Amino acid sequence: MSTRTDGRVERGDQTRRAVLRRAVDIASVEGLDGLSLGRLSKELQISKSGVFAHFGSKEELQLAAIRAASRIYHDHVVRGALEIPPGVGRLWRLCADKLAYSRDRVFTGGCFFYTVTAEFESRPGRVRDALVTAQHEWRALVVRTAEDARQLGQLADDTDTALLTFEVHAFVDTANGLSLLEDDPERPYTLAASAIRARLDALVTADAPRPWAEPES
Repeated sequence: MSTRTDGRVERGDQTRRAVLRRAVDIASVEGLDGLSLGRLSKELQISKSGVFAHFGSKEELQLAAIRAASRIYHDHVVRGALEIPPGVGRLWRLCADKLAYSRDRVFTGGCFFYTVTAEFESRPGRVRDALVTAQHEWRALVVRTAEDARQLGQLADDTDTALLTFEVHAFVDTANGLSLLEDDPERPYTLAASAIRARLDALVTADAPRPWAEPES
């Protein structure tokens, strides 16, 4: 009995993961309103009742997709940076991995959060609240990381870490948006990386490392 129960639980977990992986890809292109239990059941050849049993409603599916996207984002953008000691090295790694996550199309439509935040930014409710929380957590992490670098003497003492975070966010979001529109999708990321390097070069102290420096030819 236990073996059969464990098998059902594992199959249920596999189904849920498959549904969410497809859901976040759809949402990155079409937005969260592009999700439906019927569509996912048809595309993945899973019974609609089986999908409904996992999520119950479209809103619950949307919220689960945001949580799943947050985990994927953490794996690609945050995890590696946290393995680096505090300072400008960690700050640069966050910026570089954020650019790579968007450029390398971890989600089919580019940055999941870029697409769905624009969709829900003026629509009050639980979905918007979840997106606001995700955005606040990301910006707070960058602020804390920059503040650590400032306190370590690697960024100028008068560095406005909130402003720096806003600028980084703006550079990356602009690159993501333009890359989806232009014939040369690499160019916006090259420009965004150069813009971030320039801001850090303007703020870093003389003795601090510069991991973003271009390698010598």
